[in-house]
Amino acid sequence: MTEATKKPIDRRQQIVEAAGQSFAMFGYKATTMELVSKIAAVGKGTIYTFFATKEELFNEIIESLTAELRSLALRTIDREKPFFYNLTSVLRELLQFREKHELIVKLSQEVRDIGTPMAKAGIDHLEQVIVSFIRDEVASAVDKGELRPVDPALTALVMLKMYVALSVDWSKRHEALSQEAIAEYAAALLQNGLAAK
Repeated sequence: MTEATKKPIDRRQQIVEAAGQSFAMFGYKATTMELVSKIAAVGKGTIYTFFATKEELFNEIIESLTAELRSLALRTIDREKPFFYNLTSVLRELLQFREKHELIVKLSQEVRDIGTPMAKAGIDHLEQVIVSFIRDEVASAVDKGELRPVDPALTALVMLKMYVALSVDWSKRHEALSQEAIAEYAAALLQNGLAAK
């Protein structure tokens, strides 16, 4: 490759990737623009050319994560399948993504351990994206007659919290449930309720 055909370095992307690594390794609070500049191998001034503050850089990364979450959810939906099948498939994929993504794991630890407001805002934003996606799917299922008329936003929040409780919280004190058991239990509660027939 000659000098003339080399692909130019995208400094902005280089900075975003370095910041993502730093936030994932050290958390929001311990990440500094100086640390990001070292990881990115650029001067601090170069960072400020693209991002005025650490908060702005962090928000860029959170927005990138939300785009990944939306894309994952859309790829998971099978419009030929019923609502509850899609619901459990999407929630499983989104929670696996959340549990395996180093940045989300680190931010969750930081929120739990020291309560950093920006880390909490980032995690809350990601959760809101998931709830919004489910809300839209609930509204669509109501329109198609798959669900009775319900408040889509409230129902979406309850669905997410129940799934998190079954997949994460339950396993803290009990033997972990399989993904199939979680899906079956969640669908049974949501489809049939608790009332004896």
